[in-house]
Amino acid sequence: MQPGNEQPQEPNRLVRLPSSRIVRVFLGLVVLASVVGLFWWRKDSFGSIGSAFSAVEWEWVVVAIVLNLLSVVVRALAWTTVIHSAMEPPRPRATLVFSAFSVGLFANAVLPGRIGELARVAVLTRKMPGRKGAWATLVGTVFAHRVFDIVPVLLLILYVVSTASIPASARATLLFVIGIGVGLFAFAFISARRGHHEMAIEGLGPVRRLLRMGRHGLGVMRSPLAAALAIFLQICGWTFQILAVWTAMRAFDIHAPLPAAGVVLLLMNVVTIIPFWPGNVGLVQVAIASALIGYGVPYATGVAYGFGLQAIEASVGIGVGLLFLAREGLSFAMLRVMPSADQADVPEESMDDAEPREEQRAAAS
Repeated sequence: MQPGNEQPQEPNRLVRLPSSRIVRVFLGLVVLASVVGLFWWRKDSFGSIGSAFSAVEWEWVVVAIVLNLLSVVVRALAWTTVIHSAMEPPRPRATLVFSAFSVGLFANAVLPGRIGELARVAVLTRKMPGRKGAWATLVGTVFAHRVFDIVPVLLLILYVVSTASIPASARATLLFVIGIGVGLFAFAFISARRGHHEMAIEGLGPVRRLLRMGRHGLGVMRSPLAAALAIFLQICGWTFQILAVWTAMRAFDIHAPLPAAGVVLLLMNVVTIIPFWPGNVGLVQVAIASALIGYGVPYATGVAYGFGLQAIEASVGIGVGLLFLAREGLSFAMLRVMPSADQADVPEESMDDAEPREEQRAAAS
């Protein structure tokens, strides 16, 4: 028994280092200082940024926005395929999944830490009250949906390596990444659990809990037709994205070939893997402008294009996300109180319950 004056310890809970937030803030400041330094170093060439924006051809911007919207639609359909394979009926409709996916895009665009991945799960679980295990299963499908991104990413890397003008060292690094990606996909296929039986995650630590949810979500990989459909839809989504990047180039009078758009798309995803701040604005622009120099694009034009491209993508994520956020009766404040993945054993909890977790533990004891 626990002594009366001692608080019971939570089993299998990861130890949170007090300095973790300080370390993250420090790293963010270092990156921000580096970006500011690069902008200052190139300050003499920034006089033409305004000229680049004034010369934008807006009809190309509209086409780029439409292509980005199509990318969102087919990627949401891919997630729908994964969900329908992982869950027993009744399953959420495709329109509801698209709504949740859009809210997740909005949350990722305006909040740090990729909270949108959990936001889309929370939107769906609100529509499935009393559905035991829904939260855990849906978190697993988000993991599986991200795993299916490996295939189009590998195809994009192969395309860039074989067609783009990149340094030999970068080419070797990308080939190494391809090997890692193939290994990860093979591991995901082998570890996938097929079947709709209920998961036993009570008492597991956060890491083992996430792994078990991921294995359950990856059950779609044991269904060849569903897996092929999800992969095909993800490839279509990335194809629309690279076309949107290339179309946005035309809007800024950049006539680089399609492989240059592949380089830009690859860089954008690499730079935003670790979200130091929302969108890593500034860091993305420096990376894009540096890459386009090899295609004869002035640095200032590349920076302006980087801001324009990120604004085009944000207009879709934020615009559509806000629309569905209102449709679902949610608020920005609710997104900030997302339950974490280690609460997957309490599927009935929804975003409407914003009570602090400390008070919940006290009430339970």
